[in-house]
Amino acid sequence: MTFKLPKLDYSNESLSPIMSQETLELHHGKHHQTYITNLNNFIKDTVMAEMSLEDIIVKSSKDNSKAGIFNNASQHWNHNLFWKCMKPKGGGNIPSKLEKKIIEDFGSVEKFKDEFKQAGITQFGSGWCWLSLNNDKLVVTKTANAANPLIDNLKPILGCDVWEHSYYIDYRNRRPEYLDKFVDNLIDWEFVESLLTN
Repeated sequence: MTFKLPKLDYSNESLSPIMSQETLELHHGKHHQTYITNLNNFIKDTVMAEMSLEDIIVKSSKDNSKAGIFNNASQHWNHNLFWKCMKPKGGGNIPSKLEKKIIEDFGSVEKFKDEFKQAGITQFGSGWCWLSLNNDKLVVTKTANAANPLIDNLKPILGCDVWEHSYYIDYRNRRPEYLDKFVDNLIDWEFVESLLTN
């Protein structure tokens, strides 16, 4: 199998000014494409070339000699989710089923949002913050570099990239502001809710 860059569901300029056209062109068109190119080169003519992306991630995560495969496969998966979790004029009200589950597991929507943003703010260096299902309970976690919750048997339903390339053009070193804007103005809550049961 040859992995390919997914087409965005929106134009490069449509998330502006929250996420600029320049950021999307570099982040999607260059950074994400590089992970895919590297991954395809790493797995060419190996047994992993026939595996699903998820299987590649889980299997390579357990083998230090396959760190290059893991990093690029995981970043490809992470970005696939990241692009889907955003939409133009996102944020706003959370659909009722997801809102109910968030309140049940975090106490309130605001408590969840604070916990999610804090996970992103306090991730030292490059990484991600996540909302995932741990069996039937929603949890917020953070991971360093390319890692994602799949390797801990969690099911991510929302991910935010806190590598500098995702926000530095627009926010410079102001990661907290980027996370505020991501949560309030970019998240496609309907998509996130759709992953609750899928």
